[in-house]
Amino acid sequence: MILSIIIPVFNAEKYLKRCLKSVFKAIALTKDDIEVILVDNGSTDSSLKIAEDFIQKTPLMAQILRCKAPGAAAVRNYGLKHAKGAYAWFIDADDEITPTSIKKLLKIAKESAPDLIMMGAKRIYPDGHADDLTAVDPEKPGFRSRFVRYGAGPWQFLIRRKWWEEHHFAFKEGIIHEDMEMISSLILYTGKFEALKEPAYLYYQNPDSVLHKSKWDPHYLDIFEALEGLHRRFFEKNALKEYHDELEWFFIWNLLIDSAKDFSKFKEGRIGFKKSREMLKKYYPTWRKNRFLRAKPLKLKLRVRLNYLHF
Repeated sequence: MILSIIIPVFNAEKYLKRCLKSVFKAIALTKDDIEVILVDNGSTDSSLKIAEDFIQKTPLMAQILRCKAPGAAAVRNYGLKHAKGAYAWFIDADDEITPTSIKKLLKIAKESAPDLIMMGAKRIYPDGHADDLTAVDPEKPGFRSRFVRYGAGPWQFLIRRKWWEEHHFAFKEGIIHEDMEMISSLILYTGKFEALKEPAYLYYQNPDSVLHKSKWDPHYLDIFEALEGLHRRFFEKNALKEYHDELEWFFIWNLLIDSAKDFSKFKEGRIGFKKSREMLKKYYPTWRKNRFLRAKPLKLKLRVRLNYLHF
């Protein structure tokens, strides 16, 4: 078994059929042994029936598991424990993959057996426009620096399963931003990294997702636990000094740009701005001098400073 595709499923009836069609279309273009593992997380809509009906109609190897622990992290961890493939790929139920993605990714896996294969992706917005999420190119100087700053999702990688298990990796359960604690640190654990530069994954900005809610959710504050965990990983690998500027920028981006958008939508978000200031004072008190921030346009730098001062 060369590849296990793991698809977390929770109330994804709007998108699941589209996702499964893309996955099985891509598998059909290969002759490799590939399994598809759908992990249902207590769906209350028709997701389970859609998955069951789809599997019955395909001769390919697929199964449905049920995970009782809530959250994407628990589902991914659970699916990986049941995987048999040499490589694993986490695919979200509201996304798609391109028809040639599996064939091209496995070609790289067979040729060099890397621990990680990063792929390009397209981010597609509700109005239909898209932009490119480029893969970090290991052939370019400074690629490790860019990897740390990048902030990719787990779906943007093929992961060698034995390597993952040898390092006892697992997604942090019970929080959102569960991948943030780990992904940017993975480059510290391997020198075997490859990339598929062209887009292989279609990442939809789903307005129903956990990160796009219309009401305040205390889990928005999970960003602080996730960043604490990421900082701890670099500390444990004695890499804080080497990657100081990269981590500092990662904190700036996630606290004063990305999460600030969520905090500003709700009156409860004021605590988020306060905690952001406290975290930056603790870890990166001279963040205003960050070299990556200083290279950004004036408009973005002003936005960052205003979000820091937000009350």
